[in-house]
Amino acid sequence: MHTSQLTLCHVTKRYPGRTVLDQVSFTLKPGEKAGLIGDNGTGKSTLLRLIAGRERPDGGEVTVNAAGGIGHLPQSIPLPPTATVQDVIDLALADLRTLEAQLHRAERALVHGEDPTSLAAYAALVGRYEARGGYDADHRVDIALHHLGLPALPRERRIGTLSGGERSRLALAGVLAGRPELLLLDEPTNDLDDQAVEWLEAHLRAHRGTVLAVTHDRVFLERLTTTVLEADAGKVARYGDGYAGYRTAKAAERRRRLQDYEEWRAELDRNERLAAGHAARLGAIPRKMALATFGHGGFRARGRAHGAMARVRNARERLERLTANPVAPPPEPLAFTARVATTGDVSTDAETAAAEVPAVRLSDVRVGDRLCLGALTLGRRGRLLVTGPNGAGKTTLLKLLAGELPPDAGTVRVPGRVGHLRQDGTPWPPDLTVAEAFGLGRVGSVDEHARALLSLGLFRPAELRLRMGELSYGQRRRVDLARLVSEPADLLLLDEPTNHLSPALVEELEEALSGFEGAIVLVTHDRALRARFQGARLALPEAALAK
Repeated sequence: MHTSQLTLCHVTKRYPGRTVLDQVSFTLKPGEKAGLIGDNGTGKSTLLRLIAGRERPDGGEVTVNAAGGIGHLPQSIPLPPTATVQDVIDLALADLRTLEAQLHRAERALVHGEDPTSLAAYAALVGRYEARGGYDADHRVDIALHHLGLPALPRERRIGTLSGGERSRLALAGVLAGRPELLLLDEPTNDLDDQAVEWLEAHLRAHRGTVLAVTHDRVFLERLTTTVLEADAGKVARYGDGYAGYRTAKAAERRRRLQDYEEWRAELDRNERLAAGHAARLGAIPRKMALATFGHGGFRARGRAHGAMARVRNARERLERLTANPVAPPPEPLAFTARVATTGDVSTDAETAAAEVPAVRLSDVRVGDRLCLGALTLGRRGRLLVTGPNGAGKTTLLKLLAGELPPDAGTVRVPGRVGHLRQDGTPWPPDLTVAEAFGLGRVGSVDEHARALLSLGLFRPAELRLRMGELSYGQRRRVDLARLVSEPADLLLLDEPTNHLSPALVEELEEALSGFEGAIVLVTHDRALRARFQGARLALPEAALAK
C-alpha cells in the first residue's frame, strides 16, 4: 500500500533579483494525480526540484513521505554529451542501484559469517528491492523505450548523438521503470506522438502512487488529473475535480471579478452624483444674510447650509476612498480582428469580386528539398490544419505564405494582410522593454501602448518594464501574441501557437480563433486544438520531399 504524502508549508524560494515562490503551501494525499500549470517563469520546475530535494527552500518546509522512492523527470538531463544511454538509465534508477549495492554488501557479509542481525537486515533489503520490482527494472526500461518510440536503443550509445526529444524520452523511460512511489514529471508529454502519450496516460493512471506533473497538455490534464495546481505571481492555488473543475472555478472567478468591478463602478458613480447634487444644493443657499434674518429662520438656514456641507464632505471622502482603492475589471477576452476594407467609391460588383478572391493560392511550389506542393487554395474565411512529421516542411510552408521565404519554383499569391505567429518567436532587440516591443513600429506613445497591452490581460503592470532579453520563452510568446491580436489581418499563420502558454490562456486563444472572420493556417501538436479543429487538413508526408 502506497502511503506517500507531500506537504509544503510557507515555502519561499528566491533567486538573484526575484522571488519565484512566496509562502507557498499545499498538500497532496497518497495516490493523488495532480497537474501543475502556469505560465513560463512562475516557478513550476523550481517547485519540482524543491520536492525532489535537488534544491533547498529559502524559507518554509517541504515534507515528503515516500518510502517507495521519488522519481524526478527534469526538462534536461544533468549529464554531459559524452555520457551513455546506460548512464542515463542508472541515474534514473539511482535509488534502486543503491539498494542493489546494499544487497551485494549484505550478501558478502552473510558469506563471511551469518548471524541473526545480518540475516534480518538482508531480508529487509530483499523485501524493499522486490517491492520496487528491482529484478525486472531493466526489462521495464526496454518496455518503456519501445512504447516511447526508442526500441532497441544501444546502451553504449552516447547521448550527445541523440536529439533533444530522444534524450527526454530516454529519461522518462528510466524514471517510469523505477516504479517510484512519488513521480515528479516536468513536461512528460513533450516530444511524444499521440500513441506514446496515450500509453503514458494509461501507465500513470495505473500507477498506485502519487503523481505531480508539470504540463501544458490539456488532454493529459483532462484524462489523468484529479487535482490542478496553478502557479502564478509566486503563489500556488489548488483546484479540485480535475481540469474540468479548474475551468469551472476559473469561470466563476472571472464572474466574481466582473461583479466586484461593476459594484465598485456603481458605487463610484453614485457618490459622484451625490457629491455633485449636494454641492449644487449648497450653492443655492445664500452665503450672506441680512442681520434681520438672524432669528429663528436664520438659524434654520444656517443649519441647512451646515448639513449640506457635511454631506458634500462625506461624499467626497467616499469618492477619495473608492478612487484610492480601485477594483480592476477582468481583462477583455482575446479577439482577433479581420481587416475590413471600406467601400468608399468601390462598386458593389468590385467589392463582391474582391470578397471571392482566395486568401491563399499556391501552384507547383518547391522550396529546395524541404517542401513540394502541387496546388493549394484557401478561401477568405477558410481554415487549414497542416500536419506531418518533423522535417516535412510545415514551418517552411508558413514562412512561404508570410512572404519571408521565396519559392525556388511555382507561384504564391497571398493578396491580403498576414499575421504570423512564428514557432521560434520574433528576434526582439534584448534591451527593449515589453511595452516598447509591443509598440515597436506603431503609432502612439509608450504609455498608450502600455495601456493597450494591459487591457489584454497578458502582462501585469510591473512586467511592462522588463527587458526582452530577461524574459522566458513563454513571456516573449505573449508579446508576439499581443501584437497579433491587436493588429487586423486577413490571414493568420499560426506555428505551434499554444507552445509554452498556460492552459487558461490557450483556452482563451482557441475561443478567439473561433470568432476570427479571416482565414487561418494552423500548425500544431496540441491534441485538444487538433481534435476541435473544423476545416480542411493538409498532411505533408516526409517521403514527398525526396521527389
